[in-house]
Amino acid sequence: MAKRFWVYIVASRKNGAIYAGHTDDLAVRIWQHKTGELPGFTDKYGCHILVWCEPLDTRDQAFRRERQIKDWRRSWKVQLIEARNPEWNDLYDTMNNWL
Repeated sequence: MAKRFWVYIVASRKNGAIYAGHTDDLAVRIWQHKTGELPGFTDKYGCHILVWCEPLDTRDQAFRRERQIKDWRRSWKVQLIEARNPEWNDLYDTMNNWL
């Protein structure tokens, strides 16, 4: 099976602070956000709820998609989240079903 790369958005709560990132191990990265292992914005603002993610084939694609999303207006990011996850549920809780 080919390695997957992920672009993801974590949030502090519904309509709260949001952060976009990318990784090659989504489960580990979200756990790092949840436990505060990653100092910075997500730790400071409590962004530990996985509200959106997208798989990509290469690290370069993931990096470019992350940069694209980070450049978007907040309202566009909220639309992206709510198109698949209108209640902003924590997708981490079900990730083993779809990883």
